[in-house]
Amino acid sequence: MISLEEFHQDFLQSIISDADSRGLMRPQAFFENICEELVSTGDLTTNYTAAEYIKNGVEVYGYDYDEERRILSVLVHQFFQEDEIETLTKNHIKTKFNRLKTFIKKSLQGLWNEMEETSEAYLLAYDMHRNVQNKLIDKFRLIILTDGKVTRSISEIPNDSIEGINCEHQIIDINYLYSIFMAENGTGSYEIDLNIPYLAVNNPSNEYQSYLGIMDGEQLFKIYDEYGQKLLEQNVRTFLQFRGGVNKGIRNTIQYKPDMFFAYNNGITATATKVETKNGYITKITDFQIVNGGQTTSAIYAAKKNSKMDISNVSVQMKLSVVNNIEKKSDFVSSVSQYANTQNKINKSDFFSNSPFHKEMKDYSKRIWVPTQGGTQRRTHWFYERVRGEYLNEQAYLTRAKKTQFENENPRSQLIEKTFLAKSENSWDRKPHIVSKGAQYSFGEFANSVTDTLEKNHLAITESYFKDAIARVILFRRTEKLVSDAPWYENAFRAQTVTYSIALLSHTVNKKKLFFDFTSIWDNQRLPIELEELMKVITKLVYEKITDPPAGSANIAQWCKKEECWNDVCNITIDIKPIMKLFKDKEEVRYEKKSDKQKKELDNGIEIQAFVIQTNIEVWIQLYGYYSNFRSLSLTQRDILKKYADGRIPFPSEKQSKVLYALYQRAVKEGWEALSI
Repeated sequence: MISLEEFHQDFLQSIISDADSRGLMRPQAFFENICEELVSTGDLTTNYTAAEYIKNGVEVYGYDYDEERRILSVLVHQFFQEDEIETLTKNHIKTKFNRLKTFIKKSLQGLWNEMEETSEAYLLAYDMHRNVQNKLIDKFRLIILTDGKVTRSISEIPNDSIEGINCEHQIIDINYLYSIFMAENGTGSYEIDLNIPYLAVNNPSNEYQSYLGIMDGEQLFKIYDEYGQKLLEQNVRTFLQFRGGVNKGIRNTIQYKPDMFFAYNNGITATATKVETKNGYITKITDFQIVNGGQTTSAIYAAKKNSKMDISNVSVQMKLSVVNNIEKKSDFVSSVSQYANTQNKINKSDFFSNSPFHKEMKDYSKRIWVPTQGGTQRRTHWFYERVRGEYLNEQAYLTRAKKTQFENENPRSQLIEKTFLAKSENSWDRKPHIVSKGAQYSFGEFANSVTDTLEKNHLAITESYFKDAIARVILFRRTEKLVSDAPWYENAFRAQTVTYSIALLSHTVNKKKLFFDFTSIWDNQRLPIELEELMKVITKLVYEKITDPPAGSANIAQWCKKEECWNDVCNITIDIKPIMKLFKDKEEVRYEKKSDKQKKELDNGIEIQAFVIQTNIEVWIQLYGYYSNFRSLSLTQRDILKKYADGRIPFPSEKQSKVLYALYQRAVKEGWEALSI
């Protein structure tokens, strides 16, 4: 198991590498990395925004507004960047919280009048004042982010208030980040205390235990009020407000017939890793996840929070499945989500975690060597990280020598996370307004796009795609550095400038019906000098355009999230003649795609044959027994499976292997698992 100290070292190195490769200051990279982590766990919403403002007695680095729960989180950090884990002392904590409170108080008194209108902190101060005036903030949450650990002498920080608004305090330290890492890798957890009457359901499966329970509206309200999006972390959709017919029906039932809610509503479907019971009541649930019923939960919450409705007579049925094998927790939750959600339209991105895209990218990242540079003979890979922590986990049980070899072959500077890949790909796909909505939102759009592509062509993710995608990552990172180093850059709206600049380049190329050749970027692992010079011009033009929004759109960050902003940027004219050598013609593109497809078909066929032959014959005997139990197969499928299980096909052909492999995958998806041999 990875220790806290090992995690801290890895975390610190990832910050340093991220900052160096993207042209960020290390504290900026630290802030962004932690916030993205907290968004993925539901501790922050996708609305979080960087907003640095430091003066005497005042300090803030960013904020997040949870519109549904009306909570404004204001963030500050203490980044030690030391090899050993430092301690966040009482004095540190007191100073940081006091400086945050001073910022809030001054903002409510008109601090924005002293700021530059184009700064991100101006937007924070102005919006905070406006939302308080309009009674749209019920709670302030003051958060300290740190790579240190909180002193043991502090177990709780009492709440207080600012201008009559409740004020909570929270510290996200290295221990908290470590617990997130352990949870994502199947060993961490959180617990919820409650009191729900239940019935245990007899279940022959040893994979999970099921319960039927009844939760009243007040209990559900309190749980969601405390944990928010954390409960819906792996849920397949978020609250759609009262716009759809389903949600209007929920609201009307709560308002006019609350006693009929149990009869009218399907309730919630949830998963957990552990429950505790006493006298016919569930008293504690570990890792509670609402995988179906997010609308029901949010509707009940909004009914009381926003409309002041009485929810005391609302009863909600709950189907709770507790997974027994913690290692299969992620797959179990995903499967329950997929089959439980049939009420409303589900986005393709909802189940993207199981997409073959990840397997393809992972396979290529392990197999393809990066071209050597500068005379060095050392070969390296780009490491694709589908799940946060994979890079560290793959080193967990290596010897010191093997770990050194792994790090040499997979340098941290060549680690690419799925959300960063999504930002890069969406930018080139001319969706900068989507990227500007945040990493998680951008990833959802990317997942939809990839799924559509794979549905049309399951061979779309080729070796050439992998290399081109990495080249676009290199383009994105280098553009970030160019903006950071530009004399005109004023430390604001860097992210928006980068995504819009890359999108504008792509738009110009596409408009002229040209095809960009990323080969030179991949071969040299850097941008050609002509492209760098052009990006310097583009980024300046884009920055000037997006920071001068039309009347009525003074909030630049919000303006950049709108398609109208992208349409406006598309009007910028750029000259791409200096990079004409970086394009290829239509016939060349068509030939390469055909060649890639043929090569992949051959590779896939060989891989499938190898899998079938290398899998123990006893597994195929068990599989035949599984399908013999009333499961329909075509005559051809049954004949091939029976003959292979009987040993009458010593070396299956490519076609026979594809049939056997498809039957194996189908059975696994249905929950079948071969007994130990």
